[in-house]
Amino acid sequence: METLKNSEIRDPRKINHVVKNLHLPTSFSTPNKMPYHQHPIDRVDSVDMRTAFKRDTAKRIFVNRSLSLDKIKFFGFDMDYTLAVYKSPVYEAKAFELVIERLVSIGYPKDLLQFKYDPHFPVRGLFFDHQLGNLLKVDTYGNILSCYHGFEFLTSVKIRELYPNKFVQADNQRYFILNTLFNLPETYLLAALVDYFDNHPDYRRTGKGAESKDHILLTYESIHEDVRAAVDWVHIKGTLKQITVENLDTYVIKDPLLPKLLDRMKQCKRKCFILTNSGYSYTDKIMEFLLEDKDGSNSQRHWTSYFDYVVVDARKPLFFDKGTALRQVDAETGTLSIGRYSGALKQGHIYSGGSSDVFCQLVGAQGKDVLYIGDHIFGDILKSKKQQGWRTYLVIPELTQELEVWQSRQDVFCNLRDLDITLGETYKHLDSTTTEQPDISEIKRKIKEATQTMEKCYGCMGSLLRSGSRQTFFASQVMRYADLYASSCVNLLHYPFSYLFRAPAQLMPHESTVEHTGELFQPTPSSAMAPRGFSFSDDSPMTSKGSNSSLSSNNSVFGKTYNPSQVSYSLGNDSDEELEEERSDSPSPK
Repeated sequence: METLKNSEIRDPRKINHVVKNLHLPTSFSTPNKMPYHQHPIDRVDSVDMRTAFKRDTAKRIFVNRSLSLDKIKFFGFDMDYTLAVYKSPVYEAKAFELVIERLVSIGYPKDLLQFKYDPHFPVRGLFFDHQLGNLLKVDTYGNILSCYHGFEFLTSVKIRELYPNKFVQADNQRYFILNTLFNLPETYLLAALVDYFDNHPDYRRTGKGAESKDHILLTYESIHEDVRAAVDWVHIKGTLKQITVENLDTYVIKDPLLPKLLDRMKQCKRKCFILTNSGYSYTDKIMEFLLEDKDGSNSQRHWTSYFDYVVVDARKPLFFDKGTALRQVDAETGTLSIGRYSGALKQGHIYSGGSSDVFCQLVGAQGKDVLYIGDHIFGDILKSKKQQGWRTYLVIPELTQELEVWQSRQDVFCNLRDLDITLGETYKHLDSTTTEQPDISEIKRKIKEATQTMEKCYGCMGSLLRSGSRQTFFASQVMRYADLYASSCVNLLHYPFSYLFRAPAQLMPHESTVEHTGELFQPTPSSAMAPRGFSFSDDSPMTSKGSNSSLSSNNSVFGKTYNPSQVSYSLGNDSDEELEEERSDSPSPK
């Protein structure tokens, strides 16, 4: 087995010769299976750095920003779709059915009762256009990737007629973003209602809705308002929660790893808390089902013993702003105490409402002490990150399917990548003197076909995170606000609680074109483009301003003896916060 000496580890020419088979211990209780006294590089055979240190993709946590679990003192959990994962599509189908019943009860046609939920159509992160009734899939910058009117897929020509710039603004009140898992039935229902009223013989299209023969105007905006109100009613006042509680095995996944995860956290001296918008009665039934083992060895253990603090009726995202009054809940009756609670939070007690400021003050937490785990990109992740500075872990259940398609249909993405390369090669040797425009129509057609093929692999509306080679608006929100993300919160069980999640290097387009071969970089002779502290001339070596000595390639940080540690030192800093914290917490060398 080829290994690297300690002195060679930072040499980029040597490190490429490493890493194929990493031999992991078969059990955490038998550490002698692997000689941990060795340097990690010495425990690796050779060559594929991309896979050698990777866990099974289904168990992995993915990293946007570096985070050391050793620094986390509090683990917070949302409940719905985080601790309590609802069975899909059974749960969404039941919610869809109840919303339709509510719409019919307020005057919508009884024909709607025949509608059946189709889980293959909706995807999260779509924009609903109140004005035109369209569902839009949008990229990071607001450019429209695809568009459905009802169940009709609109062509690029039609999209440009409706949206001349093929661009929308996310903060425009005209658009409602369907970001949550609870929005999936709503997304399908909006498409079904638009299709129904546009094509029903008793209604005629008006461009912004439909008008009945009785001259009753139903705009797309009013349809959306009615659907929104019906969804809220079903979740807050309706029977969905009652039906769920009465049929827990049908609608809720009981993961045996969940209590193990919470116990491991407590064994590692970490505080755990629930922060949910659900009321106490519902939370109690769900958590009892998930954590209490009536027939096992822990039959007497109450679910609250897994947590240090429990906060219900949090009213996120308001919780991360001014919040509401923090009140204590009577666990026997579910009633709230009179007045605002201001004492220390106690284990086994239930609290309602409050705010993130009050919560952190009462439990002694600072922003970056907390890792909050939730599924709601806005209510859980964005607000907790922006308002309180909490570290964030986004649960994306769809990631399981995304990874399956990504792995099984790599040929489609490789085809798309090859077409991009072909397009680049077409223009490679052309410049401003070229008068004849190359014909790229065939390449563009194939790119469009490859993108559509890739989208169909995921479902009618395509991937949650991309369309072809372009990322969706939802993906950009994930990358911007979630420090970590995974398909489940229990993926934390597969990592030690001292783990350093290291974010991959993010290359800008100009950086990704450079191969670090150790060759001396020869810049264009221009003082405007020269790095600060150096001047370049057309026929002279690099010289330091204020110095007569030349910088040869042998001692320059740009030279052939390129060394990563020298570059870091010479350029002045290491901006990785987690590593900086590690250094500051380490004892000074004597």
